[in-house]
Parts: sequence; C-alpha cells; structure tokens
Amino acid sequence: MNPDDPPARPLAYRDPEFLDSEEARPLRILAEYLGPVRAFREQGVRDTIVFFGSARLAADGPLAPYYDAARELARLVTAWSAQLPSHGRKYVVCTGGGGGIMEAANRGALEAGGRSIGLNIGLPHEQRPNAYITPELRFEFHYFFMRKLWFAHLMRALVVFPGGFGTLDELTEILTLMQTRKIERRIPMVLFGSAYWKEVINLEALVRHGMIAAADLELLQYADDPVTALSLLQAGIDSEGDGGAPAIAHSRTPE
Repeated sequence: MNPDDPPARPLAYRDPEFLDSEEARPLRILAEYLGPVRAFREQGVRDTIVFFGSARLAADGPLAPYYDAARELARLVTAWSAQLPSHGRKYVVCTGGGGGIMEAANRGALEAGGRSIGLNIGLPHEQRPNAYITPELRFEFHYFFMRKLWFAHLMRALVVFPGGFGTLDELTEILTLMQTRKIERRIPMVLFGSAYWKEVINLEALVRHGMIAAADLELLQYADDPVTALSLLQAGIDSEGDGGAPAIAHSRTPE
C-alpha cells in the first residue's frame, strides 16, 4: 500500500457516516428492536404493566391528584409483584420515560424498592427522561413505531391516566389491536379518572352511530382510586404459564 493512498473506508457496521445514512435506516430500525431484546433478557424482564398519561401533568399543578394516584398505583403494583411466587410471573412498571404521569409511575415503583422501565423518545419541548427510571432499563428511541412496539410486546395490563394527543394515540392503538384481535392475549385496560375520560371520549356515541360494537366497551374499565385500579389489573391479567419466557404479544392472523 502506498503511504500516500487515502485511508480505506471503515467496516460498514463501524462507519458512523454510513450508519446515519438513508441506506442504513433498516439497520437503525432493527437496532431499536434488538437492543431492547438483549437488555430485557439480561435484566430478566418478561412482563410489564404499562402506564400512559400526560407529560404535562405536574405534581403541583391543578391535576396533581392524578400524579399522586399514579405514583401510589405504581407503588402498589410493584409491591404486589414482589410478593408473587419466585417461579411465577413478575410485573415491571413501564412508562414512556418522561415527566408528569410517567415520572409519577417510575417514582412510585422506585419507592416500593422495585425497578421500572422508561421507553423515552426525544421530542422538541416536553419529553426528557425522568430521574426515577432504573438505569439499566432506560431506553432512547428515534422511531415512534418501534417504541410503540415495545409498549405492546411485553404488556400484560394497561392503565391510562388523563392525557392529550399522545395518550389518546397510545390508548386507541392498543384498543384497536385488542378489538381486531391482532394481539392474541387479553390485556386488561383501566382508564383512571372516570369523570375525565367520560367527558373527553364519548364511547357510547360511537356505539350509537354504529362505529363500534356494544361489546367493544367491555375492553375498558374505569377506576378512580389506586386500590380499585390495582384490583381490576390483578383480576384481568391472565397469568398463564410459569413465567419462564417473555410474554411476547404475538400477532393473530384471521382465518
């Protein structure tokens, strides 16, 4: 090799310019799947209880009681999971990793002596990782759809606190997967704050106009205090299996 020759290009998988290129987008997407696969396996995380809710809801704001309730419910969930048999399933609190309701849930899990997951995504104004996520379970995503996949993949139950567009998007996506039976297992879904949700979403009107079936309303339950919410989650979780393998949300193909 002539010393005056330009240096050879690095191996493609070690080339930052290539990895940030348009051509490498499939690799970046795949990395946002395989990275969490490895981390969850190393940390022994197999089943989650997901908390959705607004990042804008502050601990000292007008809707502060919801922050306190999310914190307490996450504490109760974590304490309950810790008491389950060691050979069975364990449930880890999972949030979007930001502030507001997400911070409250991660905080409650930590205060109960447990771990919690934060599936964070960078947004211009409001999404920054909170300080209560277990460091080994703090994830950063670029692609919204990969973040959503991981919410659904290990989800065994869902509780949704008051929120805006993002919360509605996440809620209706899981509802659609359940309604269309694209997720094989049943996921109990609890809307926390019945007055808020019945004002914001008129589900009965959807039935009246023929947009959904009356039976679809059974996909959701309401709770107004953490103890009731915990009872609904416990009653709704299908604890099949011995907990030895992740409860991956397999997709169902209609006959």
